Amino acid sequence: MLWSIGKDSTVLLWLAKKAFFGHVPFELIHIDTGYKIPEMIVYRDQLAKDLRLRLVVGQNKKAIAEQRTFPDGLDRVSCCRELKTKALNATLDGSAPRRVYDPVHNVWQELESGEPYNAVIVGARSDEEGSRSKERVFSARDEKSEWDASAQPPELWNLYKTEFAPKTHVRVHPLLEWTELNIWEYIEREKIPTISIYYNQGDGKRYRSLGCYPCTFPVDSDARTPREIIEELSSGKFRNIAERSGRAQDKDGGGTLEILRKEGYM
Repeated sequence: MLWSIGKDSTVLLWLAKKAFFGHVPFELIHIDTGYKIPEMIVYRDQLAKDLRLRLVVGQNKKAIAEQRTFPDGLDRVSCCRELKTKALNATLDGSAPRRVYDPVHNVWQELESGEPYNAVIVGARSDEEGSRSKERVFSARDEKSEWDASAQPPELWNLYKTEFAPKTHVRVHPLLEWTELNIWEYIEREKIPTISIYYNQGDGKRYRSLGCYPCTFPVDSDARTPREIIEELSSGKFRNIAERSGRAQDKDGGGTLEILRKEGYM
């Protein structure tokens, strides 16, 4: 399962934990760009320890070392391609080195490669961003994780295509029909531990969507709890403001996020 540390994938983690009676039986994959907001990494490592999660951390170390990043030498979209898309694809096909947290012995291990993943569970929601609305619950990619949005099978009346040709890579989206409000209602109901920067810390701002610190900005908000966020969303305060409005890369070169997703981006 892909775990971005954000609210959606953390809700998905919680659903998996409940489904398997407190034990998550599959690995979690986090792609660390090296530019994540520091609180995200602290939260990730602590929750992995608390919930005894086998966590795989992938990273494009070569691109970071060569400064093929924003703002050092690349534009934001090209940086996403290097640090997110390429890192994810190499982690999924097993070719890239990775750090793995072993919850049994409470240690991190450095591995040169790993087994490829035929499928991953993802916390994407169709209402969050335009290209995600073209996804299916069972979304097929080719062996390079590339996505043809025009070749999606229909999923009518909750009937899903679950058999695919050899070498097909599948992304499974259980939260596709959830909304931002649904996510926060579930977080409140289940008392899910979420990262502190989702809430106003006293400066009248909070993060609504999480990403890399050079490209992610907070929104004006006084909400300090899940209940207050629910009230804020229900009031219509953000009716005309996109959830990812604080993600600068979404605005660079219109439509580029869909191009990145076709290449394997989350």
